[in-house]
Amino acid sequence: MNDSPAPTDVPVLDIWCELQCSDCRSALDDLRALRARYGDRLELRLRHFPLEKHKHAFAAAQAAEEALEQGKGWEYVEAVLGRVEELDRRGEPFLVEVAGELGLDAEEFDTALVDGRHILIVDADQAEGKAIGVTGTPTYVIGGERLDGGKSQEGLRERVEQIADQLLTAQG
Repeated sequence: MNDSPAPTDVPVLDIWCELQCSDCRSALDDLRALRARYGDRLELRLRHFPLEKHKHAFAAAQAAEEALEQGKGWEYVEAVLGRVEELDRRGEPFLVEVAGELGLDAEEFDTALVDGRHILIVDADQAEGKAIGVTGTPTYVIGGERLDGGKSQEGLRERVEQIADQLLTAQG
């Protein structure tokens, strides 16, 4: 997921995430710092990896795609991740409520969750994640290197920055 079209020649950081994951919430500060440092020189792309142990994660992934379609993907992701406990307790009604709080079309969110229009995107992300060895969230992939943040966020942003800087330097 990326809210703004980035030039096609910029490095991509895929972030395999799930919106009911407290480790992903912990990663938000790193993602904000990366966006601040690189702007559109690095494309941050949310990839969905809902875990079975979180019963609302699949719906949350679909909701994030609807938010992207309505133009506020990252804003929505950050709002939901910031309130993981509430998602745990309230499920889909909470996802629709957050959409309304952000000025998105909450009725359309509700419809999207019912009709499943974003299921194929979520399924494709999850399948690709499994194929490249993602087992937990967050997991980052940049420059062909997979970095597992599910165990610890320690040092991950620095490693992502190191790889991004190398890729940007190589581009000239």
